[in-house]
Amino acid sequence: PAEAKHKISSSPTFLGSVMVRLGLADAMLTGTVGPFAKHLNSVRRVAGYQQGATQLASMMILFLPTGTFFLSDTHVSASPNEEELTELAIEVANAVRRFGVTPKIALLSRSNFGSRPEADSSQKIKAALGRIRKLAPDLEIDGEMHADAALSEHIRNYSMPNSTLKGQANTLIMPRGDAAHISYNLLKMLGGGTSVGPIMVGCAYPIHVLTNSASVRGIVNMTAVAVVDAQVRAAQESA
Repeated sequence: PAEAKHKISSSPTFLGSVMVRLGLADAMLTGTVGPFAKHLNSVRRVAGYQQGATQLASMMILFLPTGTFFLSDTHVSASPNEEELTELAIEVANAVRRFGVTPKIALLSRSNFGSRPEADSSQKIKAALGRIRKLAPDLEIDGEMHADAALSEHIRNYSMPNSTLKGQANTLIMPRGDAAHISYNLLKMLGGGTSVGPIMVGCAYPIHVLTNSASVRGIVNMTAVAVVDAQVRAAQESA
């Protein structure tokens, strides 16, 4: 009790998480001041995971001239194993659906359908793909593959004509956090588009941890995401 009292009086993120959990607030954005990991840990301790989830993850949305893309995990998981990749892909797919988009998922790697079996990511992605297809057989997903193969059906068919992924992938799951973070920053700067996020995935409540580089426009965009997140969850609970 003493520690909880101290946390609530000294940490706005801790206090906000408690307020959302008690129903005193509908949603929360945090993270614009201080270390991302510190805010994330407070959210994890107070809010916890949604039903069926065992981890928190993050997703970025990129609105580019060539389309809208969802990238994960850009900010939380450093090197997810096959079980974590399985859960990540399924939770991200659910998040993408909440935006009214049908997920078309590519599991990215330096290996392209077994071309580099010695790659660290190759075997864990293959194992994760098998688990995902058993747990969520309705998902349109394939891997492991190169990024160009994910975005071009022509390139992909050269390596894997029987791929279960058709057309252009819109949801890109990266094998490591550094690859995801670098990719979204490159695409944002070179693609001439807009990014929204990080969007928390797997949290039991509509709570999202931003970064201290968040702009005013980014906070406004994430406020809209948080509002919709809260509305969708409320509708699901009342259904």
